[in-house]
Amino acid sequence: MIKFYNRGNKKYQIEKVAGNWAINWIYGSRLVGAGLLHFLIKRRIASRIYGIYCSMSVSRKKIEKFIRDFNIDMDRFEVPEGGYRNFNEFFYRKLKKDKINIEKEDRLLISPCDGKVLAYQNIDIDMILQVKDITYSLRELIGDYNVAEKYNKGTCLIFRLCPSDYHRFNFIDDGICQKTNNLKGFYYSVNPVALDKIEKLFCENKRQWSIFNSKNFGDILYVEVGATFVGSIVQVYEPKEEVERGDEKGYFKFGASTVILFFKENTVIIDDDILEQTQMGYETFVYMGEKIGVNK
Repeated sequence: MIKFYNRGNKKYQIEKVAGNWAINWIYGSRLVGAGLLHFLIKRRIASRIYGIYCSMSVSRKKIEKFIRDFNIDMDRFEVPEGGYRNFNEFFYRKLKKDKINIEKEDRLLISPCDGKVLAYQNIDIDMILQVKDITYSLRELIGDYNVAEKYNKGTCLIFRLCPSDYHRFNFIDDGICQKTNNLKGFYYSVNPVALDKIEKLFCENKRQWSIFNSKNFGDILYVEVGATFVGSIVQVYEPKEEVERGDEKGYFKFGASTVILFFKENTVIIDDDILEQTQMGYETFVYMGEKIGVNK
């Protein structure tokens, strides 16, 4: 059971998890489930095969049931004339322009995506918290010692996107983004059940990272992490070209995924409610463009 904080109504809710029984069995089993995870599910081939299926027209039959099961408000999203051609097209659907609400004030820090966020300040880059008692190193996460050390004592924001979420991620400020760096890896689930079982999971999974030279928040390290059945991470921005706050950076094809942002020391102040919920072990649900902090 995953309980998260809804800052809109200031109440806790229980997340409905796609394939919950399977995730618990696979990551909780010491024999059959563990063997299936090791030899198939975490491998690229499994995600590739499922990604191909989700791009076929036959997969569109899953869409209506998925919308009902997860109570997705489709009024927020663009629907092509004739409907979505396949499940992947539905999965990385776009928001309607009049449904995009982005805080415009320069000093306000906004969320890059819809998702559930954890926030950590004054981080030790050698012991970044994954879940309670499980840590990882930023050097291991991005494979670059020189870049990693610049974010020591800074702030880390982890946004978890579950399969029912909007799966595009955006720039949080005006600025210029450098090239994307690709790191190969596995395809473990990023569900909290998996995070509690697989040490250094984010460092094990396929991931991409880039430096965003922002106007109001300094050099932000963006890290996108793939997960089980994520067909691919697609970047749509042009490196070294100017972008504006709210512009799309990229999107994930099918699967739960994660966006991690790192800020340098003395750059941002995160909203108290998000910090308080993180300290208690709860994620906070936020929408893309919603205020989550201020610059320092």
